[in-house]
Formats: sequence, structure tokens, C-alpha cells
Amino acid sequence: MSEFDRNYYVDLIERRYFGGVMDSDFERIRDSFNAGARVLIRHGDGPPRQFAVPPITDGTDDLMKFYEHICGEYEVWFRDFVHYLDADNARAASRFQVRLTPKPGGEYDAWPVQELKNCNFFDFRDGRIDHMIIYYSNPDADRASPTGYPKL
Repeated sequence: MSEFDRNYYVDLIERRYFGGVMDSDFERIRDSFNAGARVLIRHGDGPPRQFAVPPITDGTDDLMKFYEHICGEYEVWFRDFVHYLDADNARAASRFQVRLTPKPGGEYDAWPVQELKNCNFFDFRDGRIDHMIIYYSNPDADRASPTGYPKL
């Protein structure tokens, strides 16, 4: 039996991690991950993007720069979570909706509000995210990266 239960992981996912993104609270976002944690982002048929939490030694993109971009350019909102949790094995899958509203005066302020459908897969270690795969789709977008990051 794990020392972390379902309620702990739901709180980590929704309040600490996603709540940190919605609040642009970089300390809370960073604290949701282990040092060296890995994140793989997939969008449609586009190339996967890989990020890691510092320290990074292999040239992988710095995950926190991704969140600085997202929080700097968009008002982000998450809703309608459905979690599938295996607390004993420290794994979860979460489905949810995302709304990205470009900030006025930002680089993407001419872009429309975007509604994404996401599914994230989490592996946890020591009560934090150690590996995450993000799948998202935006059927209305005609660009490879709905967030504009990294520049393609």
C-alpha cells in the first residue's frame, strides 16, 4: 500500500499542478515535479516535444520555460476532470478540458480562444510527478502547436 492515496494525487494534479498553472505560480508548478522529471507532449500528428525539470544535462528543453510561455501569453483554465488512479502503483490518467485565452497585447492576442481536450498520463515518485505524457487536441486549430511554443 502506498503512503499516498487517491485524494493526495487528485490534490497534486488539480490544485497543486494545474492550479499552479492557472495562477501562474511557478513555485507551485515546480514543486509538483521531481528534479529531473520528464514531460512528453503530443499534439495530433505533429512531432513530440520533450521537456525536463532542471537539472537538465542532455539538451532537453527546460519545462519551466514552457510554463513561463504559457502563463505569460495566456489566461489558462482547466475544468471537467476525470481521474483514473492507481495509487498503489503511483500512476494516474486524467481527462479534462483546457481553455487558452490569449492575453491582450501578447504575441498571440489575435488568436481566438482555444478549447483543448487533454489527457495526461502521470507516473509519480515520492509524492511528486516524475513522468508525464500530455496528449491534446484542438480540432479547430490549423497550426501544429496551439500554444505557439516552441516556435516551429
